[in-house]
Amino acid sequence: MTSAAPVAPASVPLDQPYYNAPFGEAVSRFWKKYAVFTGRAGRAEYWWWYLVTVIVNTVFNTAAFLLGGYGLQLDGSYAPPGAGAIVVFVLWGIWGLATLVPGFALLARRLHDTDHSALWILILLVPFVGGIIILVFTLTAPVTSGKRFDV
Repeated sequence: MTSAAPVAPASVPLDQPYYNAPFGEAVSRFWKKYAVFTGRAGRAEYWWWYLVTVIVNTVFNTAAFLLGGYGLQLDGSYAPPGAGAIVVFVLWGIWGLATLVPGFALLARRLHDTDHSALWILILLVPFVGGIIILVFTLTAPVTSGKRFDV
């Protein structure tokens, strides 16, 4: 008696939100939809990428700190960053620039899934309160009327 190999679930089309997306698929969709501000993104798509961002930034921050990039010495004095720290800062800047547009695109799609316009991103310009509002929106369950943002 032979058992059939497990069948992988059919991939969700890129023009549809992927609810309960696995980690790898969420990261893949982030890069595939680099500058797509239309459509919707599920919570898993958004939060898996957010986790990647936190991990990568933590690695860069730790590397910069360990290489003396922040200049603070144990005796309270300041020393300029070394060559290794400068390399880390440059790579960190490149990473930030490479993920800026797709990060805003993903946020726009996530807002669409909760039936909010992408213009709500501008609320981030309001210190503290803007971030809280966006956090609440991104945690909100999908709203069926958000389909109006689909292409």
